Amino acid sequence: MKMQCYQNTTRSYCPIQPPVIGNILKESSIHQAKSSMLFNLKGSSSICRYLLKTLIVLCMGIVMTTPVSADDLTEFDLQVKQWAEECREELNIKFEQMISSQMLNKMQLFDTFYIPIPNTYPQKYHTQYDKIFDNTIQDIIDKYQSKDKRILFVIAVDRNGYLPTHNSIFSQPLTGERETDALNNRTKRIFNDRTGLTAAQNKEPYLLQKYSRDTGEELFDLSIPVFFKEEHWGAVRIGYMK
Repeated sequence: MKMQCYQNTTRSYCPIQPPVIGNILKESSIHQAKSSMLFNLKGSSSICRYLLKTLIVLCMGIVMTTPVSADDLTEFDLQVKQWAEECREELNIKFEQMISSQMLNKMQLFDTFYIPIPNTYPQKYHTQYDKIFDNTIQDIIDKYQSKDKRILFVIAVDRNGYLPTHNSIFSQPLTGERETDALNNRTKRIFNDRTGLTAAQNKEPYLLQKYSRDTGEELFDLSIPVFFKEEHWGAVRIGYMK
């Protein structure tokens, strides 16, 4: 399909549609690749080492992500689920206010033309609404992120995994140092790894996924779908440790 580009009075741009992950490598293949890549890290540039380490973590995370059944929900899982539902309710109210006040229209709220932000790595994107979200919903997600010290993040992503506005702690000013920025400025990225995309596209009442790190740590990602005017916008995701 030919990509359509757009032009305004100052510049032209080609919005992108995020790729959807296809076949996942078998775990044995990933472990083999991990060993090979780690062996070849020596002597590589810092950027190459960072890219390879990121790929290793991504691959291991994809393989070792598992859903958690309702029977296994703990008291804290249920509390996180309640916070996610309350956060969603506040976001829906804010969406309604933004549209009724003509800050946005519904088409802009559901915009999926992701415009690359120059000189950002990992790549970041603008939409027609992300800057408005920075000023309107960050306080909401920050409030829920501070509910418990075990909560790492609370975010709202669209159905493609695009994250327009992150928590303040992960929205630090860009420094130009790629490794630093990848950790401290995670906003406006498309998180379409298997876990992120599954959470973003899930339409069931909730989804709880668990990551098992090779260090033995367990991370949990609880997500609930966000609908606006009966149309699926995306999800609220809460990441936490236990």
